[in-house]
Amino acid sequence: MFEKLEKLQLIILSLIITAGIIFAANIVTKSISKDVITVTGSYSENVTSDNGRFEFELNARKPTKVEAFNTINNQRPVVIKYLESQGFKPEEIEIKSFQGYNSYKVTPNGMSTNEIAYFNASQTISVKSNDVNKIKKISTEINNLISKGIDINVLETAYFYSELPEIKVKLLEEATKDAKQRASAMLKATNNKVGKIQSVKMGVFQITPVDSTNVSDMGISDTSTIEKKITSVANVTFIIK
Repeated sequence: MFEKLEKLQLIILSLIITAGIIFAANIVTKSISKDVITVTGSYSENVTSDNGRFEFELNARKPTKVEAFNTINNQRPVVIKYLESQGFKPEEIEIKSFQGYNSYKVTPNGMSTNEIAYFNASQTISVKSNDVNKIKKISTEINNLISKGIDINVLETAYFYSELPEIKVKLLEEATKDAKQRASAMLKATNNKVGKIQSVKMGVFQITPVDSTNVSDMGISDTSTIEKKITSVANVTFIIK
């Protein structure tokens, strides 16, 4: 009787232990299937700007508003003729509106008065071209007009890459591939493998001069150089298998 009871107890105990092992195995399996790894991948590519813009001001300082505006009106045709001689077409040249303000006389002790000393007038001229070297050349040579008595103030020289939207897609794809390679290298030591992508978060793009190492949390969009480096970042979460 006691022997039968002992055998029954052993059988029950074995069943309990077996059930516990199976249950524990299921828990471990489920835990592993939920494990993930998040990796940041990046990819860079150099591009050459394919269009540019150059802006400068014509300035005049005269006793009256009329004289100041007349000075600019007389100088503008000379400037346009010079731009056209450098290969710019009329449709590439934009003449913007006049701007102006009064400067007032100051007393010997530095107090401003209501008496007008002179009027400052300016007009911005913008030139655009798909020939970036022509933009670069005019930006360095426009000051030659100073010898003709024309007061010029350079505002901006900017270079752009028109296929930026298309290349961003490619760079994001390559950054995601780089993230997978990094994840594989990290998991190799643990005998695990990279599984499916759980989520992808695109980082900001860094558009910088080719030799620059600058980065920003807000992204960089350099327009000062013809040759640029575009860097894409992707934060990818993979399931571990």
